[in-house]
Amino acid sequence: MDDPLKLENQVCFALVTAARNVVSLYRPVLEPLGLTHPQYLVMLALWESAPRSLSGLAAELAMEPATLSPLVKRLEAQGRVVRARRADDERVLDIDLTDEGRALRDAALEVPGAIMRRVGIDEQALVALRDGLAPFARSIGD
Repeated sequence: MDDPLKLENQVCFALVTAARNVVSLYRPVLEPLGLTHPQYLVMLALWESAPRSLSGLAAELAMEPATLSPLVKRLEAQGRVVRARRADDERVLDIDLTDEGRALRDAALEVPGAIMRRVGIDEQALVALRDGLAPFARSIGD
């Protein structure tokens, strides 16, 4: 490395730029589904396991509950999720999929392939990239 402080030598700059570009790649693919990238992430988590508490969902998505709450409210307004307080503990807000939200999963099955085609890489390269980023995705101190 010729200059350790040169912008193009910074891992943080490469990651931020890549993250911004990835979100831009997803935008036209998710638009026909009526989802933003953050909403897509919420739906992915709920398709894996629902219902979930807002705080549990926020932890999995590495988001603050205050940031996640407006996203969930918009998904609820779209008829894709429902929010309900737990009967045994009203402090807990559960998020569940509606029938429409569950049905959206079928259309979303096309998203990964569309992204791979847009980027021009195959599944094996995508998995290697994801796995290579894993150390950066863990919280400090893990």
